[in-house]
Amino acid sequence: MSLVTCNCRCRCALAAIIVSAVLGIVTAFLQIAGVVTATPAFVGGVLAVAVVYLGVLVVATALARRREADGCLCDTLNTLLAGILGAILFAVVLLAVGIVATSILSAVLVGILVFFFALLLTSTACLVRALANCAD
Repeated sequence: MSLVTCNCRCRCALAAIIVSAVLGIVTAFLQIAGVVTATPAFVGGVLAVAVVYLGVLVVATALARRREADGCLCDTLNTLLAGILGAILFAVVLLAVGIVATSILSAVLVGILVFFFALLLTSTACLVRALANCAD
């Protein structure tokens, strides 16, 4: 018997992607308008959070080696891993390139970074929901 049987239709991962995309697009528009600026401290903080999440996820999956896995849990873990790796990648790119407040490229990169960071956070909520055995 599986420890996680949420019997869901995995709408949580799709909702996490949609919410993250909206947040990323809004942030990109606000960055190019000059309303919001991303600082290297913010980007470094995102990088630190994503690296810690990756470490915790690796340790947790090494400790919880179950043969049977729920499809909802697998989809949520895939979404969480995509958010972590995307946040790490774009944080490193933004730290290497530098952030210019009026640059369209910087706005797009900051929007993508916020998308992956929001995906990391929202898919964490989905993971907690799946582990708590909540139905959709």
